Amino acid sequence: MNILNKLERKLGRYAISNLTLYIIGTYVLGYLLQFFAGNLIRYFYLDPYLILHGQVWRLVTWLLVPPWQFSVLVLITLWFYYSIGNTLERSWGTFRYNFYIFSGILTTIVGAFVLYGVSALLYGGQMGAMYSQLYAGAFSTYYISMSIFLGFALTYPDMQVLLMFVIPIKMKYLAVFDVALLAYSMIQPGSGWGIRVVILSSLLNVLIFFLATRRYHTISPKEVRRKQAYRRQMRQAAGGTKHKCAVCGRTEQDGENLEFRYCSKCDGNYEYCQDHLFTHTHKRIQPHS
Repeated sequence: MNILNKLERKLGRYAISNLTLYIIGTYVLGYLLQFFAGNLIRYFYLDPYLILHGQVWRLVTWLLVPPWQFSVLVLITLWFYYSIGNTLERSWGTFRYNFYIFSGILTTIVGAFVLYGVSALLYGGQMGAMYSQLYAGAFSTYYISMSIFLGFALTYPDMQVLLMFVIPIKMKYLAVFDVALLAYSMIQPGSGWGIRVVILSSLLNVLIFFLATRRYHTISPKEVRRKQAYRRQMRQAAGGTKHKCAVCGRTEQDGENLEFRYCSKCDGNYEYCQDHLFTHTHKRIQPHS
């Protein structure tokens, strides 16, 4: 935490605001390139062997490689990541959110070079080049998006979203499901140690950030129980409620796990529970005629 504080004091002014929008922009550019010049995409892959042989642009251009085939579901997914990314930036601060994303990019690049270097040492330079090319496309922005989701789930574990726009489910359960899928991808028959390096290095920023900032402490069972007991004591002492959702009218007395946030886009101090923070209609002050 002290290291991040020092870094923020020195480098905080260089942090990029609204970073998620730029991440979404790389997806848009990638899909345009894929549509109009699909054959060029292979020259953008993160291939350490080719980088060391002069194609240094690949250190950056791999961020333009889209992780999925374009569809309507992709648009919905990108909007979801844009929403939770902006929420994380407001919650953590611009510098810490930048640190989280760029550390993920850096560990991904390091992982690609480690995979190439180890395979070259074990099996020879030619085999190392083959491994480098084989897994070059696997190092993609898919895991950057995944790290945004996991960061949000660790920060707001009890916030509910509508799965398939119908089924209400808490973020922590979605995160457990995704982590289980990642674990299965790493241990299933046929998945070599190369794919394990891809997954671990690409998501290493999640461990670095939450262990370095001790944010994991906020979701420990002991800390959750302490906060719940403190909220009960405060309600008893105050004899009333402090939070109320402007949509459904629920207060903190309606559930110990309810979270409330103010909306910065509404005109006035309107507070919403986690179920309506991203789904409500923004309130606007009507100008006098």
